[in-house]
Amino acid sequence: MIGVLVQLGIAVFGLTALWWAMGNTPSQRRWAPVIGLVGQVFWFIFAWLAYEKGMEVRGLLVLCTAYTIVYARGLYIYWWWARPKQVP
Repeated sequence: MIGVLVQLGIAVFGLTALWWAMGNTPSQRRWAPVIGLVGQVFWFIFAWLAYEKGMEVRGLLVLCTAYTIVYARGLYIYWWWARPKQVP
């Protein structure tokens, strides 16, 4: 049952992040990396479950880490770097 929930989380959050990243509005694009990072939790859980079943997961962990870095970069760009600078 947990495997089904994990796969559902991967699908819902991954597709939502991708859909919003290609969205028409800046607010959708801004939230895409946040949703993507939430989805990464499910990918790491999936990798752990696969590891427990004796599967080789090094490649999956490398990809999970790479996607997490990309989403973190998007988070930085849309939430920290792009916010208006306040003048003292």
